[in-house]
Amino acid sequence: MKRDIERTKKQLLEAAEKLMTDCDDPSEVTSRAITEAAGVNLAMINYCFGSREKLLAEVFSQLLNKAAAADKRFGEVMGSQLSPKEKLIELHVFMMSLMLKNMGIAKAVTRYILLERDLQTGMESLPFVMAHYGVQKSEAECRLLTFQLTSLNELAVLKYAELKQNADTDLADEEQLRRFVTDNISRFLI
Repeated sequence: MKRDIERTKKQLLEAAEKLMTDCDDPSEVTSRAITEAAGVNLAMINYCFGSREKLLAEVFSQLLNKAAAADKRFGEVMGSQLSPKEKLIELHVFMMSLMLKNMGIAKAVTRYILLERDLQTGMESLPFVMAHYGVQKSEAECRLLTFQLTSLNELAVLKYAELKQNADTDLADEEQLRRFVTDNISRFLI
């Protein structure tokens, strides 16, 4: 039984990733479309993941892990002697760039992340914020700063087209993305 559940989870993850990668509009990636592509019962999304949104968040998390593992430079930067603030900049540039390259997935997941994520999940930046402040701020204060910074950057990806049109900021341009991230982190990490 457990093996069947794990196989079903894998089928759902693969189907959702393929649908999100191939779609133009994330609203096309419905629960029904995912389960049809996976060849499983509609109820299995909730049984295995709790909700369609949690399934999509897991797909993005796996995509992030795959991209980080494939990018040797990213691993070298994270293991380097850069300051925590510089590593935080690199992490956010990497994550936002990945989201922008996978807008179907980003749009499908970001609303869920912004509105439903608890403050224990998606805290990849927390160790860098804590290292930056040392004993000057509590973990709770650093967690709040991490949440604010991460949410701002995720919202910026979601509003990519509007930022480009109305704020003359093209986050798809690496130099502008790096400047955007650096400015935001500098505002939060004083």
